[in-house]
Amino acid sequence: MSKHILIVDDSPSIRQMVEMTLKSASYQVTSANDGQAALELCQRSQYDFVLTDQNMPRMDGLTLIKSLRGMSSYRSTPIIVLTTEASDSMKAQGRAAGATGWMVKPFDPQKLLAVAAKVLS
Repeated sequence: MSKHILIVDDSPSIRQMVEMTLKSASYQVTSANDGQAALELCQRSQYDFVLTDQNMPRMDGLTLIKSLRGMSSYRSTPIIVLTTEASDSMKAQGRAAGATGWMVKPFDPQKLLAVAAKVLS
């Protein structure tokens, strides 16, 4: 059974590019357009990996990560932040919130697939 990945980004074009990249490697993909929608999905379903943007309306990525880490079913789920934010302080906030890792946009599709394979192994 293929791994199920949740993509969270308010940009339709980024969601589409990430989704196409992951589907090309036979992952099952669901997407949400902000952290609030993603949290609602996670309360109903279990995902093997969450890939989230940081800057989004309604709920940002760090708030989403903290919320997910508070749920027993998501305590050890890999969560990677894919964002334009590259500062060390933002990355530190991500680690403190419980992020597994950090990738900066624009992303390299091969690197994204390598990260997905690593965190899902």
